[in-house]
Amino acid sequence: MVASGYGVVSENGDRIEGASEDALFEMIGALDDTDNTFIVIEPDTDDPTWFGSVAVREEGGYEIVRRDSARHEHKVHTETNISRIALDLIVWLAARNLPGQPTRRGTDF
Repeated sequence: MVASGYGVVSENGDRIEGASEDALFEMIGALDDTDNTFIVIEPDTDDPTWFGSVAVREEGGYEIVRRDSARHEHKVHTETNISRIALDLIVWLAARNLPGQPTRRGTDF
């Protein structure tokens, strides 16, 4: 699944537009503890309301941050499994309001 309307950038300057789960896996796997310690995922807007990030932890594994101010969401957790991180981020991204796509609305019954 490739989403559009967001980009992923790493500390070393690599950038992918609308990355797939496989691309996220590759970018996270390329992180190290010296000069490429994190990636940031955010919408392609001037004033983003959400972002996600993955950073290498000194103790091993990764710290994952997901923040969405429009939904009052701020979650931080750690994980060691890159496949799980990439999948979780793709699922999380699918629920974001992306530029150029209709705003998701809840339904009242």
